[in-house]
Amino acid sequence: MKLNLSAILLCASLVFAVQVRAATLPDACGDDNVKFDVTTQKGQPAPAPPADGKAQIVFIENENQMIGTFMYATVRFGMDGTWEGANYNNSYFAVTVDPGVHHLCAGWQSVLGMIKKNVDVASFTAEPGKVYYFAANVKVIPDGKNNATYDFSLSQLNDDEGQYRVKAWKLATSKPK
Repeated sequence: MKLNLSAILLCASLVFAVQVRAATLPDACGDDNVKFDVTTQKGQPAPAPPADGKAQIVFIENENQMIGTFMYATVRFGMDGTWEGANYNNSYFAVTVDPGVHHLCAGWQSVLGMIKKNVDVASFTAEPGKVYYFAANVKVIPDGKNNATYDFSLSQLNDDEGQYRVKAWKLATSKPK
């Protein structure tokens, strides 16, 4: 009886330790408990340019294929410690920011600890009147045996690539659950 109880307590403590590790996010992200519902719309006009004295960041999600049977990734984007929104399946959204240094975070929204570890960060200095494009890239790498690994990264796109993605992808609207 004592052996069974000890084994249960050991397993429970290991599960808790794994959950804590998976929930540790960089300072640029937001609270891991914040999850988003995302809707997308095709054929929307490009975002209006930033207001005078402001800059704009366009957050883009690029997926090379579905992450599972009929499933796409939902990626949250954070800035300076707060989640700004999320994208789903090759989509984008834009936010207006003050000039200065900003710290960005992209994290795969998932209840699976293995996938929640897919987080990347970047920083940049925003200048008034400029538009910056940052993409979370979700790459599925099949192994040929009905399994896959995932490559996840956050990168800054040049203006041409960013404008193309905005034109080709869907506009995402997200709200916290």
